[in-house]
Amino acid sequence: MATIKKTDHGTWTLRYRDPTGRQIRITFKSHAEAQAERAQVETDMLKGVYIDPKASRISFGEWAARWIDTRKHLKPKTLDGYESLLHVHLLPRFGNTPLRAIDYLDVEAFIAELTDSGLSPSRTRQAHQLLSMILKAAVRSRRIGINPAEGVSLPRANKRPMRFIDSDEVARLADAVPDRYETFIYVAAYGGLRWAELVGLKRKRVNLLKRRLHVAETLSDVRGELIWTGTKNHQTRDVALPGFVIDGLAEHLNRYTAPDPDTLVFTTESGTPLRSPNFRRSIWLPATSEANLDGLTPHHLRHTCASLLISEGAHVRQVMEQLGHSSINVTMNTYAKVFPDDMDDLADRLEQRHRSQNG
Repeated sequence: MATIKKTDHGTWTLRYRDPTGRQIRITFKSHAEAQAERAQVETDMLKGVYIDPKASRISFGEWAARWIDTRKHLKPKTLDGYESLLHVHLLPRFGNTPLRAIDYLDVEAFIAELTDSGLSPSRTRQAHQLLSMILKAAVRSRRIGINPAEGVSLPRANKRPMRFIDSDEVARLADAVPDRYETFIYVAAYGGLRWAELVGLKRKRVNLLKRRLHVAETLSDVRGELIWTGTKNHQTRDVALPGFVIDGLAEHLNRYTAPDPDTLVFTTESGTPLRSPNFRRSIWLPATSEANLDGLTPHHLRHTCASLLISEGAHVRQVMEQLGHSSINVTMNTYAKVFPDDMDDLADRLEQRHRSQNG
């Protein structure tokens, strides 16, 4: 049974035993605060959701720092993104707030503030996702009883229109870049590699005879530092290329790539790794302008690969394996509208079968 007593210093002390039998003592400035805490403790014990009040008094900032320290297994770019969201959006709002003091309405207000500030829906959703992950860890660690970020209304993400270009436009773009980067364009458009996979591709990963690229690592630029990591889904894959791309790749290796097996296939003129900002400014933007493809991004070449494969009748699993998606669901969710609608053709074939069986 919880008891409240006034101390000689004019404060009020709440005493009780937690479910493990441990003696808990908490001091409050007023009798009303002590009564409110006793009521909450007794209710939580009856419901079986009791949390040690001292454990939940840790600030969000302190807890977030402990949580982020456990994320060292993440890719550096992912971890950098989390830290950016944390310092720019989460800590200014919740940094000094005790975990136990964050409730559903606080999170709702936080999302509204981000929206009113003009932050994009996708970035707002990312901030909420990170907040929810940190608070979920607090629930699992029995710092708080529930995750107040669950079920919060979020702004609808505005999906950017997916852009594809056809084979003629790919060729036009390849003609517009300096010769050194022509094969880069073709490999991106017909191989579907991600940027970090392209710039991290090594000579030893190229099999000209089998017309395959072995995608096994990535090279990411994290705050100016180049970092080697595994592939996005931690799975290597083999990417098939058409003969004309392989022929171009063979010539590229002969002209621009040193014989060392660990040499990068695509580099700058000085032999250094390609960095996205520099490549975009000095190579990409002038080329897309010349080719009348303004607004095109290197990632659109990955979408182009999917479109080209699908247009030639590729099965969804083949597209998934070429692009390195984690599952068929990811491929279908991304490119469902690109796959042809064969329902009319299917209905016609059923009609023909019916007529052949029934005269």
